[in-house]
Amino acid sequence: MKAGSPDRFMEKETTLRKGEKSMFRKIKDAVAFTLIYLTAFYAVLLLSGIIFYVFAKGVPVLGLPFFTTVTSVVKGTVGIAGNLVNTVYIVALTLVVAVPAGVGAAVWLNEYAAPGRWGRLIEFATETLAGIPSIVFGLFGMVFFGTTLGLGYSILTGALTLSLMILPLITRNTQEALRAVPESYRSGAIGMGATKWHMIRTILLPSAMPGITTGILLAVGRIVGESAALLFTAGSGYFLPDSGSGFFHKIMEPGGTLTVQMYLSMARADYDAAFGIAAVLLGIVLTFNLLLKMLARNKLF
Repeated sequence: MKAGSPDRFMEKETTLRKGEKSMFRKIKDAVAFTLIYLTAFYAVLLLSGIIFYVFAKGVPVLGLPFFTTVTSVVKGTVGIAGNLVNTVYIVALTLVVAVPAGVGAAVWLNEYAAPGRWGRLIEFATETLAGIPSIVFGLFGMVFFGTTLGLGYSILTGALTLSLMILPLITRNTQEALRAVPESYRSGAIGMGATKWHMIRTILLPSAMPGITTGILLAVGRIVGESAALLFTAGSGYFLPDSGSGFFHKIMEPGGTLTVQMYLSMARADYDAAFGIAAVLLGIVLTFNLLLKMLARNKLF
């Protein structure tokens, strides 16, 4: 090929175009990486700002009296002991109702239900429940559990309402955990003569336990942070249970959780107590996120 031939010039032009495209691609990649890092930095900065501001305002309020007393104008005390107890009651009751139902539904859908219309209909209903606003659940719980069943404003009404809210979350997480179990576990257990229920009880559920536990912890986080539905169902009582009243008497009384009390404190312009409760809730959320991280790394199982 001669030095000045047209083919030589075309090769040079092609090389220059490739170089320009490569340079342009590098510039686009640099811009994309810069935007990604800026977005990540903004998210971290926003979270850090919220945590710092809430703790700076709320930590000075925290103390032993804040956790061990209830708010009383007569005694001049400001505390969340009653709300802490109510939160524990509602979390425990909600999990007692929702966990067996959610795990059982997931096992049936994943292991027993044949692919078809009914399975798709149940999954569609579950996904639809997950998207309903919490205030709608609160309205339904107030009308059905509170009025129709005669439970009134009570911790039990709030727990039954929240169990409907977290049921899709537990069901979907359990389904994904069961699907993650290798198929060889099932075929091996069946091949050794185990019944299907024995295989599910001794092989599948223990193997899927990290994923199931993750779903339960996410559900607990949603229960602790819920307020709209509980305002309609559980009320806003903040007193400690009487020493001789018993468990069943307490669950039939109104009881406001930490989030409900924080909302009421803000409505009364009691900002110190509100930020104190916010610091407690933020600490609970951070603790649950840490537990989820440990579960994801299989450090708890």
